Amino acid sequence: MEINLFPYFCSQLQTKVKKQKIFRLRKQRICNKNPEHLLKKFNMKIQIINGPNLNLLGKREPEKYGNITFESFLDSLRKQFPEIKIEYYQSNIEGEIINRIHQSGFDSNGIILNAGGYTHTSVAITDAISAVTSPVIEVHITNILVREEFRHASLIGRACRGNISGFGLDSYRLAVEALIEINKATIK
Repeated sequence: MEINLFPYFCSQLQTKVKKQKIFRLRKQRICNKNPEHLLKKFNMKIQIINGPNLNLLGKREPEKYGNITFESFLDSLRKQFPEIKIEYYQSNIEGEIINRIHQSGFDSNGIILNAGGYTHTSVAITDAISAVTSPVIEVHITNILVREEFRHASLIGRACRGNISGFGLDSYRLAVEALIEINKATIK
């Protein structure tokens, strides 16, 4: 007498496939509902780099730049995004900015760069951005397109992933959110 086990094995296989599909769907629903838990596992790190004269925020032309220092703004930004390690660096020297881009451009999940006046003049910073693997978001506190004509063109912009300007210090928050979205897309 011959026993045909084929139908039994087929039903077992179908059950296993169904369970795998259900598990995948549950996992997908959890990830889509709460992508922040992915970022916690991911240990996201963002480097903010500010260029020349941005150390004077809060004192310099408050009608354009506001009267809050970057350090106090940075405290509130870190409180808004406690799951992200936000590092900060400021320099008035082009070579030091390039060194920091090189230093953080391979091990951070993104760079937020306000190159100040170097935005319009620095081929070297543009080349540094092109050389690193981390996405770089160009940020400006004021809208550079409504300022002096020489500020309308950004040399570094062609090497950056995106540009945010004209929203005051909130431009930095928008850049953090953009980098979260960019990184979510890479870890799915």
